[in-house]
Amino acid sequence: MDVRLSASLLAGIVLLFHGFTAWAMVEVSMEDRVEVFKGDTAQITCMFTSDDGIGALTIQWFYVLRTGEKQKIYYQDATMQVVDRGTPFTDRIMVNVTAATGEVVLTIADVQIKDQLEFICLVKSLTDGVSEGRTRLLVFERPDFPTIEGVQTGISVHEDTLSKIGSCEVKNGFPKPNITWYRNNAPLRVSDVVKVMPSTTTESSGLFSVSSELSLKVTKEDKDAQFYCEVTYLVPGGTRMTETSRINITVYYPSTAVHVWVESPKGKIKEGDSITFNCHGNGNSPSSVYVIRHEDNEYGLESNMVVLKNVTRLQSGLYECISTDMETFEDLSGNTTVFVNYLDHAVVLPTNMEVAQGEELTATCNALSSLQTHTAWFKDGREVLVGHTLTMKDATFDTAGTYKCVVTVPEIDGMETMANLRVHVKGAPKIIKPEQTDLEESVANMVDLTCHVRGFPAPSVIWTTRDGKVLETTSQTETEDGVQSVVSVEVTSEDLTAFCNASNEYGADALAFNIKAIVHTTAAAITTSTSTSTNRSSTLSSSTVVHATAAATTTRTSTFSASTVQAATAIPPKKIRKESSGVIIAVIIICILLLAILGSVLYFLYKKGKICGRSGKQDLTKEKSSKDNIVVEMKSDNTEDAILLGVNGEKLPPSNQ
Repeated sequence: MDVRLSASLLAGIVLLFHGFTAWAMVEVSMEDRVEVFKGDTAQITCMFTSDDGIGALTIQWFYVLRTGEKQKIYYQDATMQVVDRGTPFTDRIMVNVTAATGEVVLTIADVQIKDQLEFICLVKSLTDGVSEGRTRLLVFERPDFPTIEGVQTGISVHEDTLSKIGSCEVKNGFPKPNITWYRNNAPLRVSDVVKVMPSTTTESSGLFSVSSELSLKVTKEDKDAQFYCEVTYLVPGGTRMTETSRINITVYYPSTAVHVWVESPKGKIKEGDSITFNCHGNGNSPSSVYVIRHEDNEYGLESNMVVLKNVTRLQSGLYECISTDMETFEDLSGNTTVFVNYLDHAVVLPTNMEVAQGEELTATCNALSSLQTHTAWFKDGREVLVGHTLTMKDATFDTAGTYKCVVTVPEIDGMETMANLRVHVKGAPKIIKPEQTDLEESVANMVDLTCHVRGFPAPSVIWTTRDGKVLETTSQTETEDGVQSVVSVEVTSEDLTAFCNASNEYGADALAFNIKAIVHTTAAAITTSTSTSTNRSSTLSSSTVVHATAAATTTRTSTFSASTVQAATAIPPKKIRKESSGVIIAVIIICILLLAILGSVLYFLYKKGKICGRSGKQDLTKEKSSKDNIVVEMKSDNTEDAILLGVNGEKLPPSNQ
C-alpha cells in the first residue's frame, strides 16, 4: 500500500508540474532553401528551442515525395538513432545534434538531381509538444560550353522568306539554361524579320540540353555582321553567363564597280617572277564571271585570282578585268598597268686569259638592264674590285684563278646575273713549302706526303727517293694556280727522304721530305727464380772468415760479404722512356735487398750448424781461406753459361768453380 501511495503522489506531482509548463511549446526554424552543386555535399540545418533536455526530445527527418506524401528517413530519441532502410538516402545521410545550441544538421553526400526535394525536420517534446520546419534543397549543374554553327551556303538579299542563319546548343545544365542571340553585340528580339526557335531536351541524367535556331531577313549590311549566342544559367547564390564564338554568313548582292590589282609581288616586277592578279567587284554574286585581258590574251579567274608564271618583258602593258553578270549579262570592268623589269646575262670579255708573270691584264663585264646596275668582281669569295672593268698590273701566281663578275640591280632584291673569267699566269713551277717537311713516324706506318705546286702550264710532278727510285703517285689534282700531288710511303726501319720534283717548259723546282723512323722497343726485366723445376739455375756458395784476437777470448769478430747479381737489360736503339728506366732500377734494388736477406739467413743457419754439417761453435782462429767465399751462379735467359762472382765482384777462374 505504501508503494502504491508513493507512486500516485509522484504521478500527481508530475501532472501538476506539467500543468504549470504547458504554455511553453517546442519551436523549430529552418532556412527556406539550401543550394548545392550536383555531386557536392549538402547540409540542412534545423534549429529548435525547448525547455526539455535532449533526452526528452524525439527528432525525425522526412522528405516530400512528388505526390506530396512524406517519407521518413531518420529517427532519434533518448535511446536510439535510426536511419531508415530502403530510401534513396539510406547510405548517404548523417545527422548531428548539438544540444547546447539546439541545432540538428542533416548531411547528404553526393547530391544528385533527383535529390531536389523538400525536407522536413520534426522535433517532438514530452512536455512541449511537436514542431516542424521545411527546407527546399536546390541542386545545380554547370552546363557544357555552348557551341554555335552557321549555315555554310550563301544567302541572297533577294530571298523573299526568312533565311536560317545558324543554331546554338548548350548541353547538360540544371536548371534549364537560357540562350539569347546577338548580332554585333546587340541582342536580337523576335519580330517580323527575326525568328528564334528554342527547344529543350531532358537527358537520362535529369540534366537539360537546350538548342536555339536563328532565322532573319538578310540585308547587304549583314555581310560583315558577327553573330553569337549568350548562355545564362543558375548557380548557388547567383547567375553565370558564357558566350559562343563569333560566326559570319555569306551574303550575295550585286556589284556596282570592279577593281583589279597586282596581289604579288609587291613593288617592282622582274623577269622570272610570277604575277598574281586579283579582281573583285564591290558586290558578291555567285552568278558573276571574271576574266583578265592583255592585248590578245585572255585569262580566266579562279576565286577571283589569276597567276601568270615566269613572266618576261613582253608581258608588260595594260591588264583589264571584266565582270559579267550571267543573269543580266551586264559587264563591269577595271584595269591596271604592269611593267616587267629585265636584266640580261652578264658578258665577260675575254673569258679566258693567259699572261706571263709581271704583265698586266684587263677584262670587262657588262649586262643590259631596265634599271641601274652594280658590278663587282670576286675571287675565292672575296670582293677584289667594283666596276665594269677589271685591271690588274704585275701579274703573279697569286693573280691566277677564277674571277666572278656579279651584276645586280639594287632596287630589286635577288635580281642578279654573273659570269666567270679564268686567268692563268705563265711561269716556272714554284712549290709551296708546307709547315713541316721533317717528320717522325713509327715503323710500318703509312705517310701521305702532299706537294702543292704553282705554275702554268700545269707542272709535271715526279716523286723520287734519295737513291733515285721513282715513287708511285697516289693522286694528282689540278688547282686554280697549278697542281697538287700526293704520294703514300711506308716507313721502314731506315730513315727516308722523298723528293717532289716539279717542272714545265719554264723551269723546275724540288722539295725534300725527310722521314725519321721510330722503332718502339720494350725493356725486359730479369726475374730471379729459386725453383729447381726450371731450366734456369743459380748456385750459392759461401764461406766465413773468422779472426781471433790475442787480447780477448770472449770477443769474436766475424766478417760476412756477399756478391750481388746485376740484372742485364736490352739497350733500346734510340729512345727509352724515363718511366721504364725507373721501373727497371726499382726491380734491381728489390733483387739486391732480397739477395742480402737471403745471405743473412744462410749465414745465421751456418753459424747455428743447421747447414753444411757444421756446428755453431767453430774454431774462430781458423785461418781464412781464399776459397771460403760466397759464390753465386746465375744463368741468364739467353745463355746456359754460368757466371761466378767473388766476394768483391771479381770473376773467378774456372778452377774455382
